[in-house]
Amino acid sequence: RGRLQWRSSTSRRRYGISAHACPKRHKMEAEAMFPGVSSDGLLVIPTCQRTKMDLVQTGEPVDIEKDFCLERFLDFAERVTNVLRADGVWCDYIDPCSGLSMVNRDSQHIYGEIDALVTLLNYQTTNSGCCKVVLHPTWGSAVYPASMFAKCSAETLKAAIAKAEAEIRAKDPEA
Repeated sequence: RGRLQWRSSTSRRRYGISAHACPKRHKMEAEAMFPGVSSDGLLVIPTCQRTKMDLVQTGEPVDIEKDFCLERFLDFAERVTNVLRADGVWCDYIDPCSGLSMVNRDSQHIYGEIDALVTLLNYQTTNSGCCKVVLHPTWGSAVYPASMFAKCSAETLKAAIAKAEAEIRAKDPEA
């Protein structure tokens, strides 16, 4: 049960997705995040969008880029979770702005996206003022991380992602 990883076909090399069996060090956090859901069999699914600019910067262009990435992730994650839930699979995704669960709202526990990328993908971090910033090994700090969770096989997850991507491409062939 090692790390499972693949690249999204919609990404045009700008969107990375990997799926990981929930490691021991995340089990308590996952169970606090999703009360009543066992972390056994839980996949942690970090995503990283490559951004047009370094997100450590500030200003209107950075805010516009962050909003674009947020909307793109929320659309993608909602589509994936809708496909999985239609098949009876427990799943959820995290609002990258608040760190809160979007489907199962029984907890106010904040998910640590940066810490998860460090643990799951061995990414490095740097500090920018009071914020910890993740450093993608290729994109540096030009990255927008966000996570999903599911209790299913990697094959089921890949099929849901493929279906969601097909819906996105049907709506916008340039996506």
